[in-house]
Amino acid sequence: MISIINKAFLIRRLTMRIVPINSVTSGSVLANNIFSENGDILLKKGVILTKNLIDRIVDNGVYTVYIDDGYTDHEIVDIIQPEVRLKAMKAIKETFTQIENYNKQLESQVDSFSKKIQMKSMGKYVSKLKGIAEFIVDDISNSRQLMINLVDIKNLNNYLYEHSLSVAILSTVVGLEMRLNKHQLYNLFLGAMVHDIGKLFINKNLISQSEPYSVEEQSAVDRHTEMGYEYLKENYNFEAPARLISLQHHECFDGTGYPKGMQGDSIHIFSRIVAVCNTYDMMVSDTPQQAAIPVNEALEYIMGNAGSCFDFNVVEIFSRKVNPYPIGTLVELSNGEIHLVIGDNPNFPLRPIVQKVNNELRTLENKAIDLMKVTDIVISKIHY
Repeated sequence: MISIINKAFLIRRLTMRIVPINSVTSGSVLANNIFSENGDILLKKGVILTKNLIDRIVDNGVYTVYIDDGYTDHEIVDIIQPEVRLKAMKAIKETFTQIENYNKQLESQVDSFSKKIQMKSMGKYVSKLKGIAEFIVDDISNSRQLMINLVDIKNLNNYLYEHSLSVAILSTVVGLEMRLNKHQLYNLFLGAMVHDIGKLFINKNLISQSEPYSVEEQSAVDRHTEMGYEYLKENYNFEAPARLISLQHHECFDGTGYPKGMQGDSIHIFSRIVAVCNTYDMMVSDTPQQAAIPVNEALEYIMGNAGSCFDFNVVEIFSRKVNPYPIGTLVELSNGEIHLVIGDNPNFPLRPIVQKVNNELRTLENKAIDLMKVTDIVISKIHY
């Protein structure tokens, strides 16, 4: 069992608890940097939030933040360094922007030779993505931190790029647990980074609209799988397994997905991995069409669809690598009490070790509860 928290609360490192922006109050301390659309630091961690700063965060398309409530001295660490994440996101954004620009130019080209020249010029951007893929895969492979404890806070204006990177990182963690070799991991990461590349060829207004799609609009958006695959087929820098991810990541294990209605092992294993990671990251992120939901609810959805929409084996591994209640999370139990997560039980992420909070004194009571042993109490929800 992980040791219980020392109650010397005056000696603290900065800790993080994820909170929807509409639940953040003035006086809260920001626990993680917030970045602008261009990747510049908008607000630094440690800033005391005021109403004006909270409004500024919302105006910049960020609807979820990490705050420091000082209950614990445990520091949650991201699986990759923030500067690496930012560099990778910028590279994806640069590549996707160039693809959009080149696509416009290609539409005006009448001969195949000009189109080939245009396509070949994209090679340097793809090579940059390959370099980033190899660097991050190597970094994660050498890391002892293979639990996903943080949700990547996304800027709504950069959602496509940040989502693409998050899915690639999640997929790599699953791939490592499945004992994929380095070459396979490189291809998995690269293919996951561009799994939604087909959305670059869909009307931007449609992609960013907040209203529910009509049947016709949904059909148009669904075409991003085939459009992305057709684009990647023309680019010799992508191997077949990496390309297939763009086509198959919305296929369901039971054959109810799209675009081909494939099922079971006929769907490439890379695509089955990305299908899980893509759905999870969409659910825990603020998107134009939906607000983020808590990690535990997203994980329960993924687990509930194992064997139907998702490959059961992939889900089994994924559910062991994503921590829905990282140390420092405040939760409400089924008995109505508010507890702090102080430890976890490997392979049983929904049953952590908790300790009751005294809100008035901002201290913890002595006795810890291991929810693996106390089975008549469950976590009802995350407390904000």
